[in-house]
Amino acid sequence: MKKTILTKTLFQWVAAFTLLVSGVLWAANGVDLTQSPEVSGTPEGSIHMPKQQGRMALNYVNQPPMIPHSVDGYQVSKNTNRCLQCHGVEHYRTTGAPRVSPTHFMDSDGNVLSNVAPRRYFCLQCHVPQTDAAPIVENTFTPSKGFGN
Repeated sequence: MKKTILTKTLFQWVAAFTLLVSGVLWAANGVDLTQSPEVSGTPEGSIHMPKQQGRMALNYVNQPPMIPHSVDGYQVSKNTNRCLQCHGVEHYRTTGAPRVSPTHFMDSDGNVLSNVAPRRYFCLQCHVPQTDAAPIVENTFTPSKGFGN
């Protein structure tokens, strides 16, 4: 019991320290997170995120596709995943949504599972909604040859 509490406390200290250091590094590099719409309270409607839009081109090999619709109010928890109501293998044909990739059914050992693997279950960790928001940090990224616009 004491070992569990000690481990949990140590983890909390490491997590807090990591957040502090990353915040200091971002500030040292001139990143102003107050300009982020999530933090700054940017007025509603100043970022264009339509309900439906065309799928954007990928920029590199194996890039997770972006989401061409709003995900406001989507619940993704250990008990439910709103994304699978349209993209799951049981529903994609009737909804017209792209089917979840077969790679999402493999565990970390390469075993094929009957359901989405736990490491691929939380869609919004990799897939993000498309938006026309200005970048928070200046970016010099260029798509790989043959990708992008």
